[in-house]
Amino acid sequence: MSEICMTCGLPKELCVCETIAKENQEILILCEKKKFGKKYTVVRGIDQKDINLKELTKKLKNELACGGTVKEGKIELQGDHRQRIRQFLVAMGFPQETIQIK
Repeated sequence: MSEICMTCGLPKELCVCETIAKENQEILILCEKKKFGKKYTVVRGIDQKDINLKELTKKLKNELACGGTVKEGKIELQGDHRQRIRQFLVAMGFPQETIQIK
């Protein structure tokens, strides 16, 4: 017997909660300079309650071949990867209209 999702009431295999959560996100991607002039790409606006940030960060780090971490509800990746992150997030199912790059 499979488990039932508490949010949508469907079996875990058919759960659509994460898909719905992806459509409601307002994501901001920007580049910041940190210590010693190093560039970091910061991804803000993803709700940690709906989407697992650690898992998403792990996938981004593997795709971009860079280091990174999750701090205070935002993803920080080493280097300037703004355009590639946007393409990856769209491929993951996030709507392109909700992703802003600054």
